[in-house]
Amino acid sequence: MVCDHLRELERALQEGGFAETCRGRVWTRNCREWVYFEVVLYIDGIRERFALAPCVRMHENLDPKSGTERGLFCEECHDGIMGRLDGAPRFP
Repeated sequence: MVCDHLRELERALQEGGFAETCRGRVWTRNCREWVYFEVVLYIDGIRERFALAPCVRMHENLDPKSGTERGLFCEECHDGIMGRLDGAPRFP
């Protein structure tokens, strides 16, 4: 499980039936647990729906060589929930 700051979002994605594609320390030692889902995460909609702590920030990687992604990460706990940029169902 990811940290308390992202747990409600993780549960909502799991309950929504979105496939988890990867989980673990994916980038550097500075990442604790990042979870990837087969979904396009609409950050503004997520911020409207969930009461996210100020330490939760948007992350976006647009480099196709390293793998594009968009999601949210916790600056305090170093956890993240990531999705795709396109080609997948949308949440919320």
